[in-house]
Amino acid sequence: MSNVWDDLDLLLDNPSSLTVTSSARGTVKDKANFKVEEDVAAIRKAIEGIGTTEKTLIEVLTQRSNAQRQLIAKAYHKATGRTLEADLEGDTHGDFEDVLVALITPPEVFDCREVIRAIKGAGTTESTLTEIFTSRSNRQIKALSETYLAETGRSMIHDLQSEVSGDYAKALLILAEGKRDETTNVDAAKAKADAKALYEAGEKKWGTDEAKFIDILCHRSVPQLRQTLVEYKNLSKKTLQESIESEMSGNLEKLLVAVVKCVKSVPLYLAERLFKSMKGAGTTESTLTRIIVSRSEIDLLDIRAEYKKLFGCSLYTQLESEVSGSYGDTLKHLCGQDD
Repeated sequence: MSNVWDDLDLLLDNPSSLTVTSSARGTVKDKANFKVEEDVAAIRKAIEGIGTTEKTLIEVLTQRSNAQRQLIAKAYHKATGRTLEADLEGDTHGDFEDVLVALITPPEVFDCREVIRAIKGAGTTESTLTEIFTSRSNRQIKALSETYLAETGRSMIHDLQSEVSGDYAKALLILAEGKRDETTNVDAAKAKADAKALYEAGEKKWGTDEAKFIDILCHRSVPQLRQTLVEYKNLSKKTLQESIESEMSGNLEKLLVAVVKCVKSVPLYLAERLFKSMKGAGTTESTLTRIIVSRSEIDLLDIRAEYKKLFGCSLYTQLESEVSGSYGDTLKHLCGQDD
């Protein structure tokens, strides 16, 4: 499976989800002739009737954009005096409840809650933090950070600092500042120099200079890093990902590999995360929900395409065999269709 990550030929011309801000590759779009009153009436009937009509909730909430769902939630509150979130929480449960609440939550608030969930309680869920901070653009990280302050009254960076440690923390905190260089022009000489510095900090020396990897991988722009990956392979005969995997371990290794993967292709990285959340014993529903909901208006079409290429079956088919009931139906609606 690693061979897809070694293919650097197509790298330099492809747009990146970290820099492109269009919703053209999402599966969920604004609904044409959207009528908020009709949607609110349908949702009220589904919730207030005897027994919740899950089908209605799924159809309405998965086929409206997040902006439209915000309007529905506002109108619902005005009409009933209750919040839609509280009513969904009172009327549904488990993974189905989680995905519906995620759908009516603004994206930056949803990200913020996922970060809070990853750092509270016993033990920190580093894999969630790694996924969020490597796959989000500066703009998204900034919005998440502002929301975190508004929701908790504390600085996100400050809270992360008390939860993570060592080199992993150093790298994560740089990413969590959301200050990755965003220039699009590539300095070829600098890419060569960075590749050489990485080679000398890892493969070539006894022991690894992690700080050098962290500095280059967490600060440089996406186009610059793509050029650096090409230069690194020319110099080392190994890909940078292979070098990181052989030189490092633990959460730092996972984070830097995720950075490299996202520099190449965020959809490919997330397709792999989806696969891993479904294979083996038991499904990690929280990861499925987070990725499918948070990417549904960004690049879920691309994630679907990469999934099919990587695993030979469509994401839709995999969801059909792994998740069931109203929860499964909701995810399949968001996924869109079979490839």
